[in-house]
Amino acid sequence: MKIHHIPCLEDNYSYLIVDESTKEAAAVDPVEPEKLLEAANSHGLTLKLVLTTHHHWDHAGGNEKIKQLVPGIKVYGGSIDNVKGCTHKVENGDKVSLGADVTILALHTPCHTQGHISYYVTGKEDEHPAVFTGDTLYSVKNLQFALTLEPDNLRIQQKLAWAQNQRQAGQATIPSTIDDELETNPFMRVDLPELQERVGCKSPVEALGEIRKRKDNWRG
Repeated sequence: MKIHHIPCLEDNYSYLIVDESTKEAAAVDPVEPEKLLEAANSHGLTLKLVLTTHHHWDHAGGNEKIKQLVPGIKVYGGSIDNVKGCTHKVENGDKVSLGADVTILALHTPCHTQGHISYYVTGKEDEHPAVFTGDTLYSVKNLQFALTLEPDNLRIQQKLAWAQNQRQAGQATIPSTIDDELETNPFMRVDLPELQERVGCKSPVEALGEIRKRKDNWRG
């Protein structure tokens, strides 16, 4: 399994997941489908399917166009997320195969949208898995927001400085790891009493809702 990341829009990424045995590929959130097709062609890949994490335009906005450019391509999206151009709806636990060795597991991860899907992708036994999370896990702007909640969190400070340097150098700020997210992503830290107290809440669920509301109103 190989993964190519393709910068899109101002601060997004789309991805190509490749089964190396067959050169078949899946596109994740191809908001600028021409870029994805150009990358696929440059690597000699056959684009077979689209994995859409959620319905927002900066992730699903290229689905209709890619269906025109690649007739018959399958477009996967969450069953309750109203994904534009979706041909195959998935629910938590559904699996999709790509080529000979790649398996894609759909995980329902509601928060950013109610029907948000993350895709957990595995290849051969000796290859590291990967998970594509759309807007459920974050980068520069979200680290800036995280600092407003935990200004003394050294890991957030360090990761933000690194991410800003990466962006200035024209380099990617992905991938991340679950360990990093647990240390820096407030949406994955709502079980901590100190964070609950900081946002005036008494439970993880209440804190999650409050942080989501603050993020929606935050303009950075």
